[in-house]
Amino acid sequence: MATGTGTAADPWVLATPPGSSEYRMYRDETTTPPSLVCQVGSTKLSYDARAIDDLHAWLKEQGDWVPLGAADEQKAAAEGSVEAWGRSPSNPLGGWYGLRKGYRGRFGMYLPPLMEALGLVELTHDPRGNRMRAV
Repeated sequence: MATGTGTAADPWVLATPPGSSEYRMYRDETTTPPSLVCQVGSTKLSYDARAIDDLHAWLKEQGDWVPLGAADEQKAAAEGSVEAWGRSPSNPLGGWYGLRKGYRGRFGMYLPPLMEALGLVELTHDPRGNRMRAV
């Protein structure tokens, strides 16, 4: 389970779905739009904070387990996956939730553990092929 309160001074400490890597995430209300900042080693990614509510609503519509399909921005995301939805022209933003060009991918890797910590989803924790669903 995650620790931290989700501020820059006390970020959530999370682990990737397989549990193989730890990272930190916090909500930054000073940006436009408000963002979720994800620090993975020396790499900083950021996502539109609306992703939490929007992804939760989409998962409820799906009604069952959805594959995560995490992929870097330059790689294609598996159709029907959380990653594909996070960059789809048909999502509520009309495209990428990732805010930093070149680092907009990995939505399906870093958002699901946060949503699990917030009690919004169930998430599998297998070595590969993880899935999530709304609770």
